[in-house]
Amino acid sequence: MAHAADHPEPTGYVGRPVKRINDRALITGRGRFVDDLHLPGTLYVAFVRSPYAHARVVKIDTDAARNAPGVVQVVTGAELTAWMPPHAIVDPALLPNRPMLRHSLTPDVARFAGDAVAAIIAESAAQAEDALDLVDVDWETLTPVTTAEAALAPEAPVIHPGWDSNLAYHMSSTAGEVDAAFTDAAHTLSVRLVQPRVASMYVEPKAVVARWDEADERLTVWASTQTPHGVRTQIAGVTGLPEHAVRVIAPDVGGAFGTKGRHAADYLFVAAAAHHLRRTVSWVETRSEYFRSSNQGRDQVQEVDVAVSEEGIITAMRVRVWLNLGAYNLSAHGARTFQMASGMFTVRNLTVDVYGVVTTTTPTGPYRGAGRPEAAYMVERVVTAVAQTTGIDANTIRRRNFIPADAFPYRSATGIVYDSGDYGPALDMALAAADAEGYTSLLADLRASGKIAGMGVAAFVEPSGGGWDSAEVRVSPTGAVTVFVGVSPHGQGTETTFAQIVADELGVPMESIAIRASDTDTTAQGIGTFGSRNMAVGGSAVITAARKVGSKMRHLAGAMLETTAEDIELRDNAAFVVGAPDRSVSVPRIAAAAHVPDRTPGGLEPGLNETSFFRPDGSQFPFGVHVAVVSIDPDTGVITLERYLGVDDCGTVINPLIVAGQVHGGLAQGIGQALMEEVVFDADGQPLTASLMDYAVPRAVDFPMITLEHTTTPSPWTAHGAKGVGEAGTTGAPPTIVNAVLDALAPYGVTHLDMPITSARVWAALQEQRLAAAAD
Repeated sequence: MAHAADHPEPTGYVGRPVKRINDRALITGRGRFVDDLHLPGTLYVAFVRSPYAHARVVKIDTDAARNAPGVVQVVTGAELTAWMPPHAIVDPALLPNRPMLRHSLTPDVARFAGDAVAAIIAESAAQAEDALDLVDVDWETLTPVTTAEAALAPEAPVIHPGWDSNLAYHMSSTAGEVDAAFTDAAHTLSVRLVQPRVASMYVEPKAVVARWDEADERLTVWASTQTPHGVRTQIAGVTGLPEHAVRVIAPDVGGAFGTKGRHAADYLFVAAAAHHLRRTVSWVETRSEYFRSSNQGRDQVQEVDVAVSEEGIITAMRVRVWLNLGAYNLSAHGARTFQMASGMFTVRNLTVDVYGVVTTTTPTGPYRGAGRPEAAYMVERVVTAVAQTTGIDANTIRRRNFIPADAFPYRSATGIVYDSGDYGPALDMALAAADAEGYTSLLADLRASGKIAGMGVAAFVEPSGGGWDSAEVRVSPTGAVTVFVGVSPHGQGTETTFAQIVADELGVPMESIAIRASDTDTTAQGIGTFGSRNMAVGGSAVITAARKVGSKMRHLAGAMLETTAEDIELRDNAAFVVGAPDRSVSVPRIAAAAHVPDRTPGGLEPGLNETSFFRPDGSQFPFGVHVAVVSIDPDTGVITLERYLGVDDCGTVINPLIVAGQVHGGLAQGIGQALMEEVVFDADGQPLTASLMDYAVPRAVDFPMITLEHTTTPSPWTAHGAKGVGEAGTTGAPPTIVNAVLDALAPYGVTHLDMPITSARVWAALQEQRLAAAAD
């Protein structure tokens, strides 16, 4: 295990802070996003959305809208069945007799405020929007239900036809002797936590353009998506076209965070409309539409019972989690919370029950971390509660419960296998760095100035990667290298890091390498980009394909230099004979020799193209320890994040500059969740946070300077030892900041607050304690 300071200076591209190679177009305004496409004859879509969270469509009168200027077509849910079938949402976790069909336009019942019931297709976006008010819908309002707990009540309306309750799935597991451990415990305690629903504040809302080519009988779709191949499969399913007749391209994508990973009903409608009308059709989501209709994140209620020994060892836990799935969702984020219920700790006696419940609210789904931040927050709040109950320092609790470094690969009580880890040194580094940064003296200075102040520490582990992915490395006759990848980058810096690893494998300059992605016509089948899997899985496919090409290049060079492949090394855009640096052949000459019409050197097969499909033995488990200092104005409750420090371990670091950027981005969202972000519905299911006037997101002034450090524990299951890092910030920041706030408020008797910890909540808690003290 090596600390950041112990890393040797990289000798190649890997490990260097190379600047991102594709940023110039973006920062100069030359990025190409879906809404930048202006194709001749394009039609535009606007959706008629339900104003009610739960209501039956009795009748829709579209006559006036059909006659409005520029309107080409008005489609209702009932009429849409002639164009496309509904999308069946399936998942192995779904309980029996739970059919879930998602219509792009619902034909019968709106199940959340924002559910689309009709669509206007017009010659301009403005004409489509103007015609919306001309559609007259006769509604029969039904009883809404907005929380998972309320939806499970006996009197709650059942939302989906054919179901006998609103329970979509129940994941359950018991390991060890849980009851006996509670009986023998020195201490038992319980915590109840509410994780707020949050929104994906991507810069670019969802957008799609679909064009039917009559001559080729093909449908080309440009979509702001994380999963082009998955979107292609879904479009083929609803249009009846073979997949080779559907091309999906994801151009520049302005953020996604999981919300663009699922196959949106809106995208499927636009594709079906283009196919049906034989025209080009476009839809671009507005920000208010996003708040009403696109997947949101988190929204969990967690209850945990904990058994603890006198020494602070957590001997058993009973975990119960209720997920609000919204109206249509069966994503895997509940499974991740289930799997990671014991976090970094060796809790062998464990019962976990996770209930996924449908409600009449906007669907939830994966949001940066997708179930892992929820689990990490839960475990860290347990640590704080155990420390309060036993009087043992929280860091001592962590150390005594960490999975030992020699126990990896480690199978947890929920059955998931952790690849590698060494948590103690990360905690030591974080505390030492905080001390070096003067966090203790800062606390003293803040308190001396009249502020309430506290410091929080949180440790976390999360799975990354998963599944398989593909890559093809292709060297042209001139020596230029093109890499085609199945993952679909959208801001992660993947193009840079992939070029770095290929450059080192082939011994060529990065400038000679181009990365191609996000076009189903040119790239091999891939799963997409989510779950911090680009480098861990996609990068492993790239490196294994590059190694195949490198091996062939060495064999060709060996034949050209009359030696063996084993005596060839690739560097400086050439192949050198080991020990004889004056004997070499350039990569362009090798590439040219591989493509000659006649016999290639050594009798090898022509060409320098290789493909790899890579599937790791399991997920990778990055981890970290974060520290924060906060101050609180005692009169207003306003919280200021004064300092933030993160020690992360994502295995082998390919590019430290990009790793830092990924962590910073995640921290922005994690800090927002901890302190200000929350999607709120009223009792009728109406969203009260339906615009950026009501939904608070952090600004630049809300962030301190952030210090980042690293430990390195490579994964044995990836080709380069790398693990994911894209979700570290969203996983680490919420418990770190909440722990800091509660540390600050502890002298005032405040031991629990749920996120977001807004100034209003802090002020109310302080007033309650002051009133209680005055009454005494």
